[in-house]
Amino acid sequence: MSEPAKGILAAALTPLDADLAPDHAGLAAHCRWLLAHGCDGLAVLGTTGEANSFTVAERLEILERLVAAKIPPRTLLPGTGCCALPDSIALTRKVVELGLRGALVLPPFYYKNVSDDGLYAAFARIIEGVGDARLRLYLYHFPQLAMVPITRPVIERLLRDFPNIVVGMKDSSGDAAHMCAIARDYPGFAVLAGADDCLYPLLKAGGAGCITAVANLAAPLAAELYRVWNDADRAAPINVRLCGVRAVFSKYPLQSALKEIMARHSGQAGWRRLRPPLMPLAPDRAQALAGELAAIGFAPPPLA
Repeated sequence: MSEPAKGILAAALTPLDADLAPDHAGLAAHCRWLLAHGCDGLAVLGTTGEANSFTVAERLEILERLVAAKIPPRTLLPGTGCCALPDSIALTRKVVELGLRGALVLPPFYYKNVSDDGLYAAFARIIEGVGDARLRLYLYHFPQLAMVPITRPVIERLLRDFPNIVVGMKDSSGDAAHMCAIARDYPGFAVLAGADDCLYPLLKAGGAGCITAVANLAAPLAAELYRVWNDADRAAPINVRLCGVRAVFSKYPLQSALKEIMARHSGQAGWRRLRPPLMPLAPDRAQALAGELAAIGFAPPPLA
């Protein structure tokens, strides 16, 4: 668990059964498909995976069932951040027990405008509550949704006090300049872009890679960019294609849009299921999405 995550990680979707419970077999199959088509890792139970629509017990079972299904533990970087610190500790402790790559941790996100001292204390309590030197913790910076930004002073204190545990960050701010500056200013701290259009500039700034929702369908394209990013002539046109795919999906509710295309690609209508308040795309919107992707010549990799 010592080497920080790098490369292309999918913020994996969570398929649901007819009762809107996690479809464990379906998730394991989806993870295998992603690993076979360009993903270096799997950020399960994140925003795209509807993590905060599941109970702690459901999330613990998802992790246990993935390992039991022989998904390589070192490919798994699950989200473990909750509003209640004991819940975050329980989930993060399970990550260590199962030998997973690490834990991607949102700050407690209900209370807004909290102090840096409070935010630092929350992460420190999780680390101390787990109490295991094997833990590798990745900060999850998503200010637009969590509305609790992880500031530079908090990052610096955590790196100072837990240098072998706090090893990276997913930056879903969409601010490429911000994530590039973090990558440059904290060498060895694995900064992972949360959006595909930030991957290329981040790699050029020394970033580690990405964790993105669109990698559920476009991982081969992102993986190709990751392989050749240092060759501008080859990388630039790949980046344009990847950014084009991202731009289409960004016009729609992301989980709903990705599940719609998974349903069409797989022929399995069940992929459209989401837990409320998230809802499937209306038929006209679904058709518009499919048409836009066809217009730019995009198709997901084969299922076989």
